[in-house]
Amino acid sequence: MLDTVDMQQADPSRRAILGIGAAVALAGSVAMPKPAAAADWPPPNPLANGRPAPDTRRFRSRAVDAAIDRIHAKLDQPGKPSKLATLFDNCYPNTLDTTVFPDMIDGRPDTFVITGDIDAMWLRDSAAQVEPYLRFAAEDAPLRQLIAGVINRQTKCVLIDPYANAFNRGPTGSPWASDKTEMKPELHERKFEVDSLCYTIRLAHGFWKATGDTSCFDADWQRATRLIVATLRVMQRKDGPGPYHFQRVTDRAQDTAPNNGYGAPTRPVGLIASLFRPSDDACVFPFLIPSNMMAVVSLRQLAEMYRVIIKDTVFAAEAEAFSTEVDAAIKAHAIVDHPRHGQVYAFEVDGYGSQLLMDDANAPSLISAPYLGYCRASDRVYRNTRAMLLSADNPWYFSGKYADGIGSLHTVPGHVWPLAIIMRGLTSTDAGEIEATLRHLVASDGGTGFMHEAFDKDDPSTFSRPWFAWANGLFGALVLKVHDTVNLRRNGSA
Repeated sequence: MLDTVDMQQADPSRRAILGIGAAVALAGSVAMPKPAAAADWPPPNPLANGRPAPDTRRFRSRAVDAAIDRIHAKLDQPGKPSKLATLFDNCYPNTLDTTVFPDMIDGRPDTFVITGDIDAMWLRDSAAQVEPYLRFAAEDAPLRQLIAGVINRQTKCVLIDPYANAFNRGPTGSPWASDKTEMKPELHERKFEVDSLCYTIRLAHGFWKATGDTSCFDADWQRATRLIVATLRVMQRKDGPGPYHFQRVTDRAQDTAPNNGYGAPTRPVGLIASLFRPSDDACVFPFLIPSNMMAVVSLRQLAEMYRVIIKDTVFAAEAEAFSTEVDAAIKAHAIVDHPRHGQVYAFEVDGYGSQLLMDDANAPSLISAPYLGYCRASDRVYRNTRAMLLSADNPWYFSGKYADGIGSLHTVPGHVWPLAIIMRGLTSTDAGEIEATLRHLVASDGGTGFMHEAFDKDDPSTFSRPWFAWANGLFGALVLKVHDTVNLRRNGSA
């Protein structure tokens, strides 16, 4: 049997992603030696033999290692390690073990974070990869410095180009240098995705709330965040399509934007156009609602930071008003009637009345709305939407022998994404559903001991991306949430 959770004392409505705090007050972390030369990194797959050996890990946190020990103590039986605990052992520290490159530049921490098997830093992924460690950052000074370094690096990236989604460690050029857009040598890719900018705000706000540290929010950060707001304003397209366009010579339609690189036409209604989804696939209709939901929350978070930290009430009010405008547009244009589920949120709209009813595995997604902070899990329209998304009415929902969940146009039909299963667990208020997500995730590793990008619902040994740090870390966050809110118990041989 698989490890189960005792749901008798569950309070699944609690959100514990930034939890524990003082209970894990421990004595810091250890940064590992500087990286090998670029030509030698990354190796093909450092996870081929399980979690890397201690002397090969990029960064070590005593707080994270102690959390791993606690999960093992809770779940292992004498002489019989729990598979759930072993997966947590491998997955939760994966970003620290293999993908971070901490440095000091001009006396300030600077941390480059690769996704895993792609040697580039996505704004979205890098923020999401380190967010699960915020809960320990107040007590672990080296870990706090490492995350501050991510925020500082993201500030530099935004100032280089707020329309880009992924960056190189330096001005090294890109395999996508021939894309028909304004490429720079510092860019890995230049697909405009609203959520990329929102994730930088989310990480900064979460870091501040978790630690009280305001050292990152200097003049450069203020320039970058003002540029974020200005860019999102331009992409409302009230004065035309704006300067951003993107085309790629490719046989994969979703890797390029139609309409001469500007995406499908939109009517300016207050929503923000995102030419690409968090999957890096092109939108059908540019008003991507999950990303607009995230923008509502991120603009409110930015307003709070400017009001409290920067003492700039004028810009705070501007960001707050922008958030209110986008939220009103979501409610006016993205809540639609479904023939079976009632009022639901559309995935994409164009302002003309066109709508796409589905969800994609990557977050932000519609199912992630409570995780983003946009609405409560009990919200009526969200509950209707969730029921639609977790059914055959979502064309990207798959049910199979080993798991059911949401997939993506980005991967093969019939392949479920662990990210989507994890997000289902993180947003659930049902104890049985949370337990089911853990069972599906434990069954999904294909014998590797790690999460992946996507796996065949009927054969988890068929999967994509053996080294995908975001999914690994978010799995750890789910296990810790369950640990915080319910009594895990030892059960059986898994």
